[in-house]
Amino acid sequence: MRSRHHDIADDLRQFITTGGIQPSERLPSEADLADRYKVSTVTLRRALAVLQGEGLVEKIHGKGNFVRRPHRKILYVGGWGTLDPWTAAEPALRVTVRSNTVQAQAHLTALLKVPAGSPIVETTCISHEGESPHGLARTYMPRDLVPAGVLDDDFTCCGAATRFAVLGPPPAALRETVRARPPTPDEASALRIGHASVVLSITRIATDSTGRVVEATLLAFPGDRVDAVFTTHHVIDERQTQG
Repeated sequence: MRSRHHDIADDLRQFITTGGIQPSERLPSEADLADRYKVSTVTLRRALAVLQGEGLVEKIHGKGNFVRRPHRKILYVGGWGTLDPWTAAEPALRVTVRSNTVQAQAHLTALLKVPAGSPIVETTCISHEGESPHGLARTYMPRDLVPAGVLDDDFTCCGAATRFAVLGPPPAALRETVRARPPTPDEASALRIGHASVVLSITRIATDSTGRVVEATLLAFPGDRVDAVFTTHHVIDERQTQG
């Protein structure tokens, strides 16, 4: 049986998305909404929590619940992880970067196929529009393959046009695994989203011509802030076109 708070969330969602209340405007008080729907404040708050998790509503302590302004989406282009030119040129987007050397343990040894304890460089990039984070990328590379300048204090991540691109030379092969899932606690904190939100998760593994993993990147984008595009090029066998 469908829960009452889901019905209330559906009704409020419809009210918001059809323009019944505008972005940045405050919703009626929780007491007024509970009275309108003839439910307890506990049930009403569960309904609001659904909308907060979807990014439609933001609760500001001491002020109330407000309709959030929709985030402008960025476009992740599969293959090399670049952003489309229009998005990349947007001056409102900025990136913060941090790089440090760690020792490969647990999941890193599996991702990079290196012995435990191997020196690995971790580079973390977070893309923002204003104060709103749009994407999180953690890139791992064996220390001996890291390009010059990556560990410098003034390193600017992937550049304006390729914030989430491969850091090193073009690899021979690239494998991307894409899935939608709840954010980890660390991702929820970095991206400033609720634990009930959905992120688009991309695990990208780059290998050279010998099959060695030269770079592994873990990307997470809030589901309402990104579109991902992947293009498949069909290779025609020249032997089939001859004769």
